[in-house]
Amino acid sequence: MVIPLEMGWRHLLFENWPVDPELLDAHLPDALDPDIHDGSAWLSVVPFTNVSVRPKGLPEWAGIPLPEINLRTYVTRDGVPSVYFFSLDAQGVTSVLGARLFQHLPYYYARISLDWDGERVAFDSRRLHPGDRPAVYEATYGPTGEPFASSEDPLAEFLVERYRFYTEAPDGSVRYTKVSHEPWTLYPAAVEIERASICESNGFARPDADPVYYYSPGLDVAASTSERPPTTRFSSSTASVTSVTASFSSSSPVTPMA
Repeated sequence: MVIPLEMGWRHLLFENWPVDPELLDAHLPDALDPDIHDGSAWLSVVPFTNVSVRPKGLPEWAGIPLPEINLRTYVTRDGVPSVYFFSLDAQGVTSVLGARLFQHLPYYYARISLDWDGERVAFDSRRLHPGDRPAVYEATYGPTGEPFASSEDPLAEFLVERYRFYTEAPDGSVRYTKVSHEPWTLYPAAVEIERASICESNGFARPDADPVYYYSPGLDVAASTSERPPTTRFSSSTASVTSVTASFSSSSPVTPMA
């Protein structure tokens, strides 16, 4: 991101499937590794709406609404759990162009409606981005049962408690953005999917496994400017080499060869 932002995320559905890590890895930049839970990588579709999107420090009334749906997965780099987006469909033309140009995020222009009747969300998204594969998502969803903290459910915590996301620039390099927010409060979700082709539009067959659903009324978020990660990736072997080199250097000074 060029400037830090503040916003609210509201009326989120997390639709989640376990997938083969090797299948997912083939779709990721080389700099990132699939994050694994119970032997599986995970793929998620997340419809919701952004509210009061604005530069950090401005009042909420100065922000704009931005309904969105994204296809995401869960990755690590240097041991930090993160999110990687395959696509983000959003309503605003200006916001989509800005995100693609300045943030290297794979945003696509779509016509999206999100209506909340106090119990359920009616969500309808149709991608209209010129030159790209069509993608639709039409569903109704809402909370059911009692709310719970994400920390009470190991899978939910794995999926939602992530405070960094990665993007891939046109030159193949990756950048990351940090996000900050309170821990998630979630509900079990009742969901009816009418039409969905978000997975297929990104080169994935819709998984055969039954999805795991969570709903959240949302929370407020702050996002940093984007940064480039170190070119050298940290690993346990790197740490061992560094430790051995430091130990050798401190005990045995080396005279350079002439």
